[in-house]
Amino acid sequence: MALATGSRSPDRQRARPRLWMVFAAVGLGALVIALLGLVFVRVYDNQLIRQTETELIAQGTVVVSVYGELLREKVGTEDYGLTRVAAWPFASPADSQLQPILPSLRASDDALPAVEDPPLSAIPAEPRALQAGEQLSPLLVQVRRSTLAGIRVVDAQGVVVASSSSGLGTTLLARQEVQRALRGEPRSVLRRRLADPDDAPLASLSRDTGVRVTVVLPVLVGEKVWGAVVLSRTPMTFAKAVYADRWNLTATGLVLLGVVALMSLAAAALVVRPVRALVRQTRAIAASAPEGFEPVARPVVEELAELSESLAGMATALRDRNQYIRSFAANVSHEFKTPLASIQGAVELLRDSADSMSSEQRERFLSNVDADARRLTRLVQRLLELARADSLVARPSQTEVAPLLVALAERARAQGLTVEVGAVPAGLALGLPAEVLEDIVWQLITNASQHGGEGVRVRLEADMAGEGRGRVVVRDDGKGISESNRVRVFDAFFTTARERGGTGLGLTIAQSMLRAFGASLELLPFEQQGAAFAVVAGAHRLWMGPSSG
Repeated sequence: MALATGSRSPDRQRARPRLWMVFAAVGLGALVIALLGLVFVRVYDNQLIRQTETELIAQGTVVVSVYGELLREKVGTEDYGLTRVAAWPFASPADSQLQPILPSLRASDDALPAVEDPPLSAIPAEPRALQAGEQLSPLLVQVRRSTLAGIRVVDAQGVVVASSSSGLGTTLLARQEVQRALRGEPRSVLRRRLADPDDAPLASLSRDTGVRVTVVLPVLVGEKVWGAVVLSRTPMTFAKAVYADRWNLTATGLVLLGVVALMSLAAAALVVRPVRALVRQTRAIAASAPEGFEPVARPVVEELAELSESLAGMATALRDRNQYIRSFAANVSHEFKTPLASIQGAVELLRDSADSMSSEQRERFLSNVDADARRLTRLVQRLLELARADSLVARPSQTEVAPLLVALAERARAQGLTVEVGAVPAGLALGLPAEVLEDIVWQLITNASQHGGEGVRVRLEADMAGEGRGRVVVRDDGKGISESNRVRVFDAFFTTARERGGTGLGLTIAQSMLRAFGASLELLPFEQQGAAFAVVAGAHRLWMGPSSG
């Protein structure tokens, strides 16, 4: 009996994602969101610093122009200032008079150490530069009130000649950015900011960032450097920028939250829903409900589809096995009932009437009891053989067919049977252990002698069945098998030779043994005379040579 292994889902061939793909996609999505958040923070930090630098450049350019005009009035056409020695660091068209100043700072740039208040200069400021600075200072104060930027103007020697707050007469020449500006090169740097115990809360205008942006622009007149403008401003902190832009960021956060929620729902649809369907399937299997024997519809994930089909196959196999056991138990009960009833009846007659029976009568009853007991013994032996066949563990093995068939023919002829070996491809080997193939072919030979009638002849043949399969065919020229019996020939306990000791288990045992090796026993189509069975199994040729026959 072949047990069902479960049905496959009709849409089994549809491409489905694997479970690892689902978790990988969810993890990748979370990673992407996290990376986007980090990139956003870093880009936002850079943007805040660039924004401050750009503002300082814009303010400094105006101050440079105003200071240059004020100083030009004092200097006139005199050769004044330092000769420019540094090239302009920003690219500009060759045929253009443009001198762009571009922001260049990033949040990842190393910050220079913080500086204390600048010291007084040992060298007095250049008088004309000081006069121009005195005219400019009120304007710088006004600008600082609006932009909150610290602005200082130094002469060609680095002495402060104008300031938005204080520090006139001090020197900034020790600062490297000022030194480079006095060579004719605009310079932007980050400097660490000295902590202020009165740093203000989020809603305040004060910024408590740990660095300050410093921009130094040279005052250039032709190829001369007349001084420099130093601007500094603390950039907006990320926390304060977020606070200032909290409503827009809240909306963005809600969008991201929605994306995460959608990803979670997608994961639930891909995993949770099929898992719940699997739980319902297992409960249906436990309750023997029909739903448990069908795979889950649309399981989405490949592993869950395989698991559902395996559960359905297991349930179907258990149901078929249960039906097989019930049918087998009923057949065993029937087969045991008749001889046991006969034995019991004979014993009762012998007990009640043994003294009045003749010796011939007693011998006949005792012979019946002996025959029934022997039949029970054969049934028990065959049942044990069937149990061993059902639990047989297949081990890889190859058996050359030709020598085994020749040996079986000689064995049969020694017992008075007419058996001959027909065509057998040279070197043909079946994927069965020698003892299994020998037992099954011998069973078919003895069946032919029992059912074929007097003088039956048996012919053993072998050939290739295609697709890496081979077969051994056992033919006889006996009475054959009737059409009504052909459909029952493999049923357990079915036999037409019960009076000759047949148990109806031989073919069932053979099928069970072959099933363990992926092989089968087939009844071949009816021919003109006799019956033919084929043992079909995996095969290959050990060597090439002439066929035996």
